[in-house]
Amino acid sequence: MSYIFDQKIKIGISACMYGAKVRYNSKGYEMLGYLKREKSNYIWTPVCPEVMSGMGVPRLPIRLTSGNGHDFWKGDAKIKNKKGRDLSLMMKKGAEACFETLERAHVDAYIFMEGSPSCGVYRTTLKNQRLGHPPGVFGALLLERGIFLIPAQDLQSPVKWWDWRRRLSAFVWLKHREINNLKELYDTWHTLKFLSQEIDEKFARELGKRIAGFKIDPPLNVLEEIRWQILNTLRKPSDVKKVKQWLWKNYTHLKKHEGIQLESVCPPEIYRNMTNIVEEMITVEREVKGKDILFGTSPIIYSPRY
Repeated sequence: MSYIFDQKIKIGISACMYGAKVRYNSKGYEMLGYLKREKSNYIWTPVCPEVMSGMGVPRLPIRLTSGNGHDFWKGDAKIKNKKGRDLSLMMKKGAEACFETLERAHVDAYIFMEGSPSCGVYRTTLKNQRLGHPPGVFGALLLERGIFLIPAQDLQSPVKWWDWRRRLSAFVWLKHREINNLKELYDTWHTLKFLSQEIDEKFARELGKRIAGFKIDPPLNVLEEIRWQILNTLRKPSDVKKVKQWLWKNYTHLKKHEGIQLESVCPPEIYRNMTNIVEEMITVEREVKGKDILFGTSPIIYSPRY
């Protein structure tokens, strides 16, 4: 059985990636243009922690010193501008104001500007491609609060965006799904286990054994713990090699057990460009949606109502 998620997903985004000219040098990038008409499938909330801190546009560039964003929230790291002025208190208030805005908007995901000392997650500087001190101040807050995070540059790649999109759909579906007993846990895991195996096979195998070992309804706190373990797995980055391998694996399962046969789907060793790979995945999604069949690679079909 396939699940259709038809509620519009709400996504926060670094305002400079939404096109607002709020970077320190008064620039902005309209990254949603890469999504074309698909961008209307979501509700967007742009925020900029640096602007909300009161730093203004244009402004001197800032940097993290004496640690990363996690250290910043413990009081062990600071944000300073190019002249060495300590802007830590301003940055803290700006980041908190932005997160409060995202909470009011009920966002489940955030598209971030990588390389930023405020929004960056895996890098906090663009200078000479160094990592800096990741995550950034706002990035650390988003990580700790369990927000689904997507690097803005991945919107340029059809395969990477498709990968994030299918996992985002599964993430939001799971986050808001009721899991109050063992049967609901079984049903949930049956839906998401193949996608979880693709992302982190060791974790998925161990969790599958744990779930199979339950004989009675686990306590609610255990059910919630398992939910968040799966949610955190869905947030992890993947890669194109894994995507192609598991697409073929789950497609051959459909072919054998459901009689679905699509000439456009190729084995992982066949070379094709990114656009062709995405077209294969979307073709399978459309096929299972019409037949109400579970497709392990993309278990939650996102079909928002307008």
